[in-house]
Amino acid sequence: MNAPLQELLERELPIAPEPRTLPLATTGLVVIDEVHGFCTVGAGNLAPPAPNPQVSRMVEETAALARRFADAHRPVLAFLDTHQPGVPEPPYPPHCEKGTGEENLVPELEWLDDDPNATLIRKDCINGFVGAIENASHHGLHHNKTMDWVNVHRLDTVLVTGICTDICVMDFVLTLLSARNHRLMPTLKDIVVLEPACATYDLPRAAAEGMDLPATMAHPQTATHHLGLYFMAARGAVLASG
Repeated sequence: MNAPLQELLERELPIAPEPRTLPLATTGLVVIDEVHGFCTVGAGNLAPPAPNPQVSRMVEETAALARRFADAHRPVLAFLDTHQPGVPEPPYPPHCEKGTGEENLVPELEWLDDDPNATLIRKDCINGFVGAIENASHHGLHHNKTMDWVNVHRLDTVLVTGICTDICVMDFVLTLLSARNHRLMPTLKDIVVLEPACATYDLPRAAAEGMDLPATMAHPQTATHHLGLYFMAARGAVLASG
């Protein structure tokens, strides 16, 4: 990471994650896309090519949190990026396609498949809130499984973890904030993003150009993680450090 760039971001676009104690009795946990295709070394086009400390930290933090929520019989909502083969998601290369194994939870979280407190949603787009929309009838009516989850459990706080901080996590959080403000989930007050339990991928400009990708595909991990957190906080999310 370019140190002067990070210093500039921290000076001009500061973020301030703080310790936050959440009441389990009214909080639900969201886990976004912690699947092989984003987290397991060498598992796909968007997986880390080598062990990545930020991604490893995210998985460790999320797994511990998920166990805590499950032990307390509290709701967990997990999104799994799952694309139909041959259906691209520009500008990204094919990833997490159904049937490849990339679309499945990492080993530390695969127990959620059978946990009665967990709701799993396979999404075919970046934005999990949109990916949770399902047809309810043949008359053009729809319902949203994320909204159902919040409303059924009467949550006043949603704690968000996952990958990528500046892409799937940010899209979900910003949409959830707008839906909350529109009073679609009357009990929901706070959307909290746990910084240590979020991560994004690392593709410095030199690496992108070395792969014959355009320079505009550059995605330095530290800077983009920071920017995702900044924009979520600027829109009303609460940033937590632990």
